[in-house]
Amino acid sequence: QVQLVESGGGLVQAGGSLRLSCAASGRISSLNAMGWFRQAPGKQRELVATITSGGTTNYADSVKGRFTISRDNAKTTVFLQMNSLKPEDTDVYYCNLRTVTIARDYWGRGTQVTVSS
Repeated sequence: QVQLVESGGGLVQAGGSLRLSCAASGRISSLNAMGWFRQAPGKQRELVATITSGGTTNYADSVKGRFTISRDNAKTTVFLQMNSLKPEDTDVYYCNLRTVTIARDYWGRGTQVTVSS
């Protein structure tokens, strides 16, 4: 089984920065994608950014130019550097790992990000 643990959430002012981290443990295929999703109460979970084990990235339009996703393949850890934060970025952020060889999603429990105006 795979477990994901997020960290780095918190409260910041608009224009500030946060860096989220997510460490995966367990038996994990080298072929995978990791990423971040966010969800507010009553709303659908939406993609923020993803990165494959090969380094290919994908970003939501709303965060392009402000957020940067990266990963450490040796540690199966993904990071999300969030700059120029806006109040609308306030959400619970969830870490995701998706395997390729046997399609399956794993999720962290989420970390709260709050941006004040």
